[in-house]
Amino acid sequence: MKKVVLTLTLLGMAANVYAADLLDTVKQRGTLKIALEGTYPPFNFKDKDQKLTGFEVELGAALAQKLKLKPEFITGEWSGLLAGLQGGKFDVVMNQVSITDKRKEVFDFSQPYTLSSAQLIVRKNETRSFKSLADLAGKKMGVTQGSNYAEMVKAQGSIESKFYPSAPEIFQDLATGRIDAGINDSLLIPFAIKEAKLPLKAGAAVGSATQMGIPFAKGNPKFKAALDGALNALHKDGSFKKISVKWFGIDVSKAPGAR
Repeated sequence: MKKVVLTLTLLGMAANVYAADLLDTVKQRGTLKIALEGTYPPFNFKDKDQKLTGFEVELGAALAQKLKLKPEFITGEWSGLLAGLQGGKFDVVMNQVSITDKRKEVFDFSQPYTLSSAQLIVRKNETRSFKSLADLAGKKMGVTQGSNYAEMVKAQGSIESKFYPSAPEIFQDLATGRIDAGINDSLLIPFAIKEAKLPLKAGAAVGSATQMGIPFAKGNPKFKAALDGALNALHKDGSFKKISVKWFGIDVSKAPGAR
C-alpha cells in the first residue's frame, strides 16, 4: 500500500512539474480566449450593427497580435465571468477587473492597465445631495451583481442594494425612479450616459482610485511575463495611448492627476 501511495505521489509531482504553462497552451491553439460582458460601454459593447467594439476589444486584439495569436472574444454576464475563468472556459477576462487581495487568492493578474474610481450616477433632476455612500443610507442603490461596487455598497451596511446583470439595466431603473442612485466606474459613466440618452448625470466620486488588470489562472509565469511584455510593448510604441484617447480622450493607464 505504501508503494502505491508513493507512486501516486510521484506521479502527481511529475504532473505538476510538466504541466503546460498557459502560454504554451494558447500558442499551440493559436488563439487567446478573452471573456467580457459585451454590454459595458465604452470598454466593451455591441455597436448599432451588433459588432463587438470598445476599448477592451481593441486592446485585447492588440495584445493578441503582440503575442502572435488571434483574439477569440466570448461574452457573458459579469456575474459568471470570473467563475468561467476559474473553470477554464477562457484564458483571460478583460472587463475592468479590479485587482483585489481577495481575487489575487484565486487568480494571477497582469500589470494594471487602467486606473479609475467608483462614481455615483443620479437622475438629472436630482435635488438631494449625495456626496458619499453614507448620504445614501436607507436609499436604494443599483449595483452590478458580483462587482467590486456591490461589495462597497454592502460594506456601508445601511443601503438597500438592488442587483443587476449589467450597467444598462441600472440606468433604465434609475431613470424611471425605481432606485435612488447607481454606482459604477468613473471612466464608463460619461460615455454610457451619452449613449443611453437618458436623463441621468454623473454624481460624486466615492472611494480611492483602483487598479484594473487582466486575471488568468494561477501558476502560469511564462504567460504573465508574455502578457506584461505585450502591454509594455503597446505602451512603448504608442498603441495603448492611441486606443485609450480614442475611447476616453485621455491615457487611462495614468493616475487621474497625471493625465
